[in-house]
Amino acid sequence: MKRSKMADVPSNAPQSCPGTSSKDAGKASACGGCPNQSICSIAAPGPDPAILQIKEKLSTVKHKIIVLSGKGGVGKSTFTAHLAHGLAADPNKQVAVLDIDICGPSIPRIMGLEGEQVHQSGSGWSPVYVKDNLCVMSIGFLLGSLDDAVIWRGPKKNGMIKQFLRDVDWGQVDYLVVDTPPGTSDEHLSVVQYLSETNVDGAIMITTPQEVSLQDVRKEITFCQKVKLPLLGVVENMSGFVCPKCTKQSEIFPPTTGGAVKMTESLNIPFLGKLPLDPRIGQCCDEGKSFLEEIPDSPASKAFTEIIHKITETCNKLSKGKESETGEQMDTS
Repeated sequence: MKRSKMADVPSNAPQSCPGTSSKDAGKASACGGCPNQSICSIAAPGPDPAILQIKEKLSTVKHKIIVLSGKGGVGKSTFTAHLAHGLAADPNKQVAVLDIDICGPSIPRIMGLEGEQVHQSGSGWSPVYVKDNLCVMSIGFLLGSLDDAVIWRGPKKNGMIKQFLRDVDWGQVDYLVVDTPPGTSDEHLSVVQYLSETNVDGAIMITTPQEVSLQDVRKEITFCQKVKLPLLGVVENMSGFVCPKCTKQSEIFPPTTGGAVKMTESLNIPFLGKLPLDPRIGQCCDEGKSFLEEIPDSPASKAFTEIIHKITETCNKLSKGKESETGEQMDTS
């Protein structure tokens, strides 16, 4: 019998009755002889034990960033890959990417890892390495063929995300960047739930200038507020077109309602910057190369670098704030 259908506490119940919503319902000493004891003892499901297991597993990961987009095709995975490349440009930083876009894993192709496989070790799954300080985990590594479709319902997707977070041997990592599918569905709820005890730094929203994209981003922002996921800021991708030859910039997607700048001002959330369109970005993604390394002097690379600098500054401030809070708590005790 479901908990929601349990009978009300009978009028003759003892005053010490814990009540039907208590974790001690049907188990306390006062419950002996109560006609509802057998029903109350059917406990409501508690928190998933994997949450604490994941907390322990990710205790060696310093910063955790979730990349979101309300709409597909706005360049979220491209941004995730280049954020990781930009962070890993510092050889002293260890960076990891987790691709939880279960049905459309594009990170392996963008990061030049197509055809790679995941290996099992004594400490869990080993992620695939792009270079010594940059590794990736994706369901794309578990598929038999590039053409294989992942036709799963929500529970199986959730189980896969849980397994990625709990069973992958991430090791000592400075930044874990999580690439998500568009929208606010099972995958998003799962990753927020499973990371709820790990001190996530926050989410980065990717949008394009058109109102049709901004509408969905507002919904994504509402989602973050409801699940108490902090917002690191919004990035406006495809913000103008930069000619590779003359570097002149033209508007391809006019910001009819003011674009991401006006939206972030009205919602009082951080704006991280604009990324212009450059056809060479798509070419680098198809070839599995880092645009930042291939064409470092382009306007788009410079914009990427500025945005990444803002993100690292924010994450460092958050770390210092957490350290000071911990110090104050220790002093108080």
